[in-house]
Amino acid sequence: MNKHVIALALTALACGGAFAQASDTLAKIKSKGELTLGVRDSSGALAYTIGDGKYVGFHVDVCQKVLADIQKQLGLPKLDIKYQPVTSQNRIPLVQNGTVDIECGSTTNNAARQKDVAFAVTTYVEEVRMAVKANSGITSVAQLNGKKVATTTGTTSVQTLRKNERASNIQFEEVYGKDHADSFLLLESGRADAFVMDGSILAKNIATSKNPADFKIAGEVLSVEPIAIMLRKDDPEFKKAVDTSIIGMIKSGEMAKLWDKWFLQPIPPAGAKIGLQLNDATKAAWANPNDKPMEDYVKK
Repeated sequence: MNKHVIALALTALACGGAFAQASDTLAKIKSKGELTLGVRDSSGALAYTIGDGKYVGFHVDVCQKVLADIQKQLGLPKLDIKYQPVTSQNRIPLVQNGTVDIECGSTTNNAARQKDVAFAVTTYVEEVRMAVKANSGITSVAQLNGKKVATTTGTTSVQTLRKNERASNIQFEEVYGKDHADSFLLLESGRADAFVMDGSILAKNIATSKNPADFKIAGEVLSVEPIAIMLRKDDPEFKKAVDTSIIGMIKSGEMAKLWDKWFLQPIPPAGAKIGLQLNDATKAAWANPNDKPMEDYVKK
């Protein structure tokens, strides 16, 4: 065997070892005493930043509880949590390549994504709607003909928009924000007539805007989507640990308390109140915890 072949063999072994470690997250956590949590800058009250590298929100709290349970399970005296901001575009690749161990943003669990990543049991069932200016007169998707509609790059709302465009035989121009805050700014500044996105994200952006009364959530429900914490594929032990913790929170009532904290009470940094009640679809998902993708979930 020549030096070139030996070098290739050693490289293959090293890569194989790296992939094996990446797919055994519990072993990685135990050996390093640390974990990287993927967070979002502006995913409504599910996950957002309040500055100085600090991230908060419903899903951030859920993940922190999950990690506390895993720390206890592994018998670790200390667990360092690193926060890695992710976007709609890079969140899946960063989970796949091991940069992020657990993603706690606002990711829809669908069949296409399940080919690349895994999901914990559903924590929230989202309703995709649209936000418009309160004085716009827009009350349905049919009135978007000839309008500019904002959505965030890399989200499932892009597909939702296109499907509704075909179904309703209307034409509108899509304009894209790099994140949810940027998309809302397109609406706020008049560069878009509507912003189509998860209802919880719309509600938070409206509640924390300069003039909340200037906006409203309008029109029909465009899509119903299960939102879940995202994990790497083919790591059943880590998924089991995450699912067990989440189901424990649901059964103990802690999950409902977290919902109240983030969606019905004043939230940081300015004490805005979103006022979004827990919907029936989420109550049903909590009553029967599952990791079904959107395509199965919405079947009648």
